[in-house]
Amino acid sequence: MSEVRTLKVALLGCGNVGAQVARILIDDAEALAARSGARLELSGIAVRTIDSPRDVELPRELFTTDADTLVKDADLVIELMGGIEPARSLILTAIQNGACVVTGNKALLAQDGPTLYEEADKAGVQLSYEAAVAGAIPILRPIRDSLSGDRITRVLGIVNGTTNFILDQMDSTGAQFADALAEAQRLGYAEADPTADVEGHDAAAKAAILASLSFHTRFSLDDVYCEGITKVSAEDIASAKEAGFVIKLLAIAEKIDSSDHGSGISVRVHPTLLPREHPLAAVRGAFNAVFIEAENAGELMFYGQGAGGTPTASAVLGDLVSAARRLVLGGPGRTETTTGHVPALTIDASDTSYYIGLDVADQAGVLARIAHIFAENGVSIEIMRQTIHRDSASNVESAELKIVTHRASEAALAATVAAVKGLDVINSVTSVLRVEGV
Repeated sequence: MSEVRTLKVALLGCGNVGAQVARILIDDAEALAARSGARLELSGIAVRTIDSPRDVELPRELFTTDADTLVKDADLVIELMGGIEPARSLILTAIQNGACVVTGNKALLAQDGPTLYEEADKAGVQLSYEAAVAGAIPILRPIRDSLSGDRITRVLGIVNGTTNFILDQMDSTGAQFADALAEAQRLGYAEADPTADVEGHDAAAKAAILASLSFHTRFSLDDVYCEGITKVSAEDIASAKEAGFVIKLLAIAEKIDSSDHGSGISVRVHPTLLPREHPLAAVRGAFNAVFIEAENAGELMFYGQGAGGTPTASAVLGDLVSAARRLVLGGPGRTETTTGHVPALTIDASDTSYYIGLDVADQAGVLARIAHIFAENGVSIEIMRQTIHRDSASNVESAELKIVTHRASEAALAATVAAVKGLDVINSVTSVLRVEGV
């Protein structure tokens, strides 16, 4: 009987996720060895400050501030530092020294993933990043492997737990955005500086990764249209609820064949109205879900915890075991499956629906003038609701219109809204939100 091989594992970063990864590597060493075919020896943990307080008690002798030396002596490297540098340089060093790499760094992959993929291909090592999107949910491997014989046409994802919690709080309690954000921060779902989450940047990075795998083309953060949730008001949430919708921050990647813009892929992140019967509408709290449409498989949904130390550590360890088995059994590394270049299209090429809120003068002919502008721009109205309001101080009546359009190009819808704003009977455009699933 041959002796079981030992593989050295270097861990870069020991935050919430990194600490749990280290704990599992130590506590579940025998089980991981059985699954991977090799002993996975945690050779060291690179950190900025060795004596920083941590939630998990780990042997002090594992810690080092010399990440470069640690990486050069490893068979497997787990990068959980975050940020661009020094994470990028350390990953490249690991690859050039023949180590397989597991990372959860969505910002780095979205910004400079193509360089890392190319270097991993040249070195014949595995670069895995399941933890970069949707935490514990196994989504990247199913897209890359299970659906590799199919054609994905569309991906819609709730991929940021912080924003989903905030919007869910606003929907279920009627809270304003600022109050829901404060509650998310109190519970630890949102950082003290929540910009990356609430402005959509985190979701946009994940959208670029999902699009790259789904459509076999390298997309970067620059290819993603991004709009956050800071302008979503309690009034928007209430109006959506009244009309049978819920508002979610969606990451969307879809194949488009446009007569005006050509064929390509649209990748976008923005607040979106979904019918309450849509599967993604039921995703509550800080959970994530990814909804996939494929030519042969049809509709698929993946759901689970999108963040947190132990759930994300689960995804990291899954990648680690897979990479270790490759080292034991031999064979080429798996990184991505790019088969060509499909152009990234701007959001103007997207085909969607709009929900438009208007405050208008209550007088004859207003509806006809608005409908005429929609028709001129080739946009059809699916639903129009009108509510009359009387100002108690001035005794002047106005009407609130809520319009849901049929699907049309983003460019046509934007032109319609701009033209409507120019009417002298429009007091204000109270909201403009995109609609999916209708």
